[in-house]
Amino acid sequence: MSASVPGDYVIRSIRADEWPAVKELRLRALRDPLAHLAYLETYDDAAARPDSFWQERAAGGAEGASGAQQIVAEGPGGLWLGTLTVLVEEAGTTDWAGFPVARTQGHVVGVFVRSEWRGSGLTKALFAAGLEWAWANGAERARLIVHPDNARAQGAYRNAGFVPSGRTVPLVVGPGDHELEFVLER
Repeated sequence: MSASVPGDYVIRSIRADEWPAVKELRLRALRDPLAHLAYLETYDDAAARPDSFWQERAAGGAEGASGAQQIVAEGPGGLWLGTLTVLVEEAGTTDWAGFPVARTQGHVVGVFVRSEWRGSGLTKALFAAGLEWAWANGAERARLIVHPDNARAQGAYRNAGFVPSGRTVPLVVGPGDHELEFVLER
């Protein structure tokens, strides 16, 4: 199999019983050289979580769940090649960073594609499926946040149609830590 062959995978929502694969792919993502810029947890913290955490995480983002959906690209033999999750943030609520949500939006988190599949079009396909789900669930726009030093992720997000909104989102990880908001209007 050549990783550069588009269509060598199926894009779909996860099932709740697939929590071991959810855990495996997340731990792989947290070993990425840029994980410290891309995720708000460490490998050690995630690896120490009990199976019940992963079971709840999978159930909350599984096919048929409301409010969130985890999308995966599944390759030959069932290997998960990449993933992203979309959370619906309802208008009139406050997001996780304390900002008011003016319009219902899909918040894209947990984006990861195995290194050998980067540049193959898989990331764009994951975004297309995640956005389709968000639009079908009432989102008027989509957003994500990205570290200013994570040029690789910023390039992938721009390729998927996202643009900087101009908003800086402070993080509680350390002093001066912040990320940039990118948006995609429907």
